[in-house]
Amino acid sequence: MSTIQPVIITADQDVLLNFYTKLFGAEETFRVPAEGPAFYLGLRIGDTDLGLVAKTNPRTGAAAPRIVLSIGVDDVDETLGRVTALGGSVRSGPNDMPWGQRVAHIQDPDGNPVNLTQPIPAR
Repeated sequence: MSTIQPVIITADQDVLLNFYTKLFGAEETFRVPAEGPAFYLGLRIGDTDLGLVAKTNPRTGAAAPRIVLSIGVDDVDETLGRVTALGGSVRSGPNDMPWGQRVAHIQDPDGNPVNLTQPIPAR
């Protein structure tokens, strides 16, 4: 898995899946949930990971972000504690997700969305 992964938020995941598969030879490497309509699709293009997230509840008013960076860190909680001192803001988390990651949502000083992620150790 890439340390920094772009994630595209889309209202039509099937169209983007077809586009990236046919144009760049993307291969599906991960899906949540495993069966049925996917919330998240992990794709591999060459040596890079790309995520596609289905936009399930669009915001009204302000435009929702279309892309987010997902950055793998050693310790989400420790990293989260340094965000505001460096000019960013914490949006939510940290939360343990059912797909095996601890995730927090932040914004960089320019307001760009960033997910901090780390694998949850197997118990």
